[in-house]
Amino acid sequence: MLATYACNPAHSRGRLVLEEDSAHRSAFQRDRDRIIHSSAFRRLKHKTQVFVEHEGDYFRTRLTHSIEVAQVARTISGVLGLNSELTEAVALAHDLGHTPFGHTGEDALNACMEPFGGFDHNAQAIKIVTMLERHYARFNGLNLSWETLEGLAKHNGPVVGTIPGALADFNAEFDLELGSYASAEAQVAAISDDIAYNNHDLDDGLRAGLFNEEQIRELPIIGACYDRVETLFPDLDFIRRRHEALRRVFGVMVEDVIDESRRIIGEVSPQTVDDVRGSGQQLIRFSAPLYADLKVIRAFFFKHMYRHWKVRRMRRKAGLIVREMFAIFIEDPGMLPDSWQKWTGDTDLQKARVIADYIAGMTDRFALDEHRKLTDPMSMG
Repeated sequence: MLATYACNPAHSRGRLVLEEDSAHRSAFQRDRDRIIHSSAFRRLKHKTQVFVEHEGDYFRTRLTHSIEVAQVARTISGVLGLNSELTEAVALAHDLGHTPFGHTGEDALNACMEPFGGFDHNAQAIKIVTMLERHYARFNGLNLSWETLEGLAKHNGPVVGTIPGALADFNAEFDLELGSYASAEAQVAAISDDIAYNNHDLDDGLRAGLFNEEQIRELPIIGACYDRVETLFPDLDFIRRRHEALRRVFGVMVEDVIDESRRIIGEVSPQTVDDVRGSGQQLIRFSAPLYADLKVIRAFFFKHMYRHWKVRRMRRKAGLIVREMFAIFIEDPGMLPDSWQKWTGDTDLQKARVIADYIAGMTDRFALDEHRKLTDPMSMG
């Protein structure tokens, strides 16, 4: 049973291009399925989360991260009486707009695009699902439901101030009410993103040898989880002990969000999804004590992982690759593939946006290969 403040697909605000309803799937199920079958979703397999894709087979990519986010989001959504299909759709699509090389690639592309309005991966996700996916006969994009698009645009909160160009363009055509909060389903997807990366960055950082178990056992939440595992299973080998401890860290975060969100929802007492949007606050969030603990953990990550010399070296190279490709294409758009040249238009702004779309859509391995073809005198590609 859905809560009264959940998004009900039977009451969806619809799609930009009218379509007949499916006989077997709700509107949000169709959205989820279209996202999974999109080209942009498949490309996430070879896009960086923290470690560049070729650095190891076991590290998270944007694809495995998105799947983990969706799993957490489905769990929380179901417990809170929300629509799990909508939550899952937003969770699976939330990183579609990411560049190659993760946030490093985004920062580099944003700097290149500064004279042309900048680059934002959330706005790029909207552009992908509304324009750049070109597979359907009757429309560009995926023609997703209003609620899914709203969730993509606002899952991190209301969009205020300067609205990124791609989002502003689409919003003028299909108003997503950017100044209000998103549905509770989208808020669940957003916090599930935080839960997933807080947990898997621990696992990936340990696997990469950027820090060790002795160090993380000094951190809040984590040390207590290790202690609990050693009490219950004193003879476990280190691989099983690590897994048991980290899955308990996962559980602590999920349970905290469920308990705190129930408390806030009880206080606000929303009766409809519009009450959620108009509440003036995030209804789905961590408790204050746990959020303070997570800030300590994130500070540890920044010191020992994100700013580790090995990661910094790779990030420097990744940023250089993005900047050099952009400079080459902006100087001579005729070096773009034919299928992209036809979209460049006549103005510098149009050319820059097409070049940004082309680079943002690259996987790590494609970007490395394309940069080599453009800059290596021995490459004839």
